[in-house]
Amino acid sequence: MEKNQIIDLEITDLSYEAMGVAHYEGMTVFVTSAIPGEIVRAKILKVKKTFAFAKIEELVKESPDRVKIELNQWVQTGLASLAHIKYDKQLEFKRNQVVNLLKKAHLDDVQVGSTLPSPEETGYRNKAQVPVREVAGQLEIGFFRRHSHDLVPLTNFLTTDPEIDRVLVAVRDILRQYRVPAYDEIHNQGEVRYLDVRRSKATGEMMVILVCLHKDFAQLPKVAADIKKIPGVTSLVLNYNPKKTNVILGKVDYLIFGKPQLTDQIGDVKFRISPESFFQINSLQTPRLYDLAIKKANLQPEDAVVDAYSGIGTIGLTVAKHVRSVRGIESVRDAVKDANNNAKLNDIRNAKYVTGKAEEIMPKWAEKGMQVDIIFVDPPRKGLTPEFIEAAAKTNPKKIVYISCNPATLVRDLQEFQQLGYTFDQIDPVDMFPQTPHVEAVTVLERTEK
Repeated sequence: MEKNQIIDLEITDLSYEAMGVAHYEGMTVFVTSAIPGEIVRAKILKVKKTFAFAKIEELVKESPDRVKIELNQWVQTGLASLAHIKYDKQLEFKRNQVVNLLKKAHLDDVQVGSTLPSPEETGYRNKAQVPVREVAGQLEIGFFRRHSHDLVPLTNFLTTDPEIDRVLVAVRDILRQYRVPAYDEIHNQGEVRYLDVRRSKATGEMMVILVCLHKDFAQLPKVAADIKKIPGVTSLVLNYNPKKTNVILGKVDYLIFGKPQLTDQIGDVKFRISPESFFQINSLQTPRLYDLAIKKANLQPEDAVVDAYSGIGTIGLTVAKHVRSVRGIESVRDAVKDANNNAKLNDIRNAKYVTGKAEEIMPKWAEKGMQVDIIFVDPPRKGLTPEFIEAAAKTNPKKIVYISCNPATLVRDLQEFQQLGYTFDQIDPVDMFPQTPHVEAVTVLERTEK
């Protein structure tokens, strides 16, 4: 097999990145946008020792699960790499990810529920962070082509709230009008690096964040005046990021106009969200995710709950009305401040948040004899640290509710908890990100009575 070779392939499976999987002369071939059951004529793009990458030149036999889409840029960029697959099959694919990981870990007896579908299949994202670059001499917004830093210009992002798309295009046009230079990442020069737009589903408020190389630029007063005229925009923030880095946001924000925070809602709980605060992306599915976790946990009015990785308090404040007390731990000081302010905003008096690392604070609470009945964890994609798992087990809660955004690290961590005397018998996948391969999952671990 060699680069640019054209071969016929039968697609038998989907990889975790949603690429079609085929086999040819002992090699595994990953084919972009191909679906199991299809026969494709494919062009080899890259050859490694035991596998290769290819793209479809011709669909010889098409799957009935294929969706005809006009804009394959969504698939090319990885922005919506399942957009060519019917939604019910996307849900099956996500469930199978969890099933396959459990099989590899020899945990075949664990039940996997059906994937909870999202109320919205497109237009569900309440936030967009899009790169700004110069393409063919013009400032463009869009998304990077997969595995590259080549910008594919876009005006319709498919998964993002259409109101956000409208504002992104309007801001792009204003930046063009005043000849604001796009960021050049090779030379670390130019001005606007990213456009970040957040929208509250509850109030309709929209915050525009210009991520810039400098604290100020000559055209800013005129740009701000025009952005203020865009219907729906309630605030503008300049985020200062001078470093040559792939990290999107810098550490300093300057409020140009409007309120410093958006107000959004999960269920009946309101949240004020700062520019850099993490807030669940899918506003309509988040309450369903939390309701599932609460139901599975079978919370009791006398329970004392710890909300680890608490962020601005989204889980803990949702849980608070069901239990005696909530204690949240978060390492980001501003998020802790937001969480305590959000408790006050909702007149929730049984929840308190502290700054620090959960693996350091929880053992101190245990030593002081503080009762912990249930721990909620919703870690980043890298999952939990061994130190956290050990600290959580030492705190001796009767249950640990694990909300995961990465099934691979979830299964790894569950095995660690098993070694420390906790059992689990079911994982429930939840689709927070339709049209993408990402899947969330909820598991409740219970302490084995000794």
